Amino acid sequence: MKAVFFDLDGTLVESLPGLTEALNRTLKDLDKKPLPVSTVRTYIGNGLWMLIRRALSKKEFSDNQITELQSQFQNHYKNSWRSGTNPFDGIKDLITDLSHAGFTLGVLSNKTHHFTVEITEDLFGRNLIPHICGQIDGVPRKPDPTSLLQLCEEARVTPVETAFVGDSTVDLETAINAGTKAVGVTWGYHNSSSLEKYNLPLAHTIDELRLLLTDQPAA
Repeated sequence: MKAVFFDLDGTLVESLPGLTEALNRTLKDLDKKPLPVSTVRTYIGNGLWMLIRRALSKKEFSDNQITELQSQFQNHYKNSWRSGTNPFDGIKDLITDLSHAGFTLGVLSNKTHHFTVEITEDLFGRNLIPHICGQIDGVPRKPDPTSLLQLCEEARVTPVETAFVGDSTVDLETAINAGTKAVGVTWGYHNSSSLEKYNLPLAHTIDELRLLLTDQPAA
């Protein structure tokens, strides 16, 4: 295996507090009650539009209105993500070790592209993870494999030489659809029992993920 690409939210970073704050500020603008973190957790994984759509009743807000609310959310999120987004314990060391071992690294997220780039570069440095792709208008979201295949092409690796790591069924399906190795992690925002149904490799700890990706235990 030559490359490892990661989902961002729930896989590399604990971002739920920042997302919840931005969503609740958006709801406050609409005179709506705030949502608890436990509820917002279940809304993550399919991009910004779906996050807002799940938070608001279809009877009150049309799909077009949800589209318009995305910029409102982003205005709040640019001020909230830094205080509510951090790498999971041990993940920076793993990323650094994989880089030193010669793996090509990347991030693929359904989060808006500029936030995906900004968060990844801010938390992991500009050079450690060179291939970054978030949601771009006109490009299908995960689990469509288009963006993952584009990352493979950009990194000059084939899908069979690549692993895609994520915390959701969407991520596992993306890897399957692209023909890459699929690896799930259970510390994120998706129900682990749903991941287990795929009968694919699962990591419950950073050390288990290290072993799955390198066949080498932590030192």
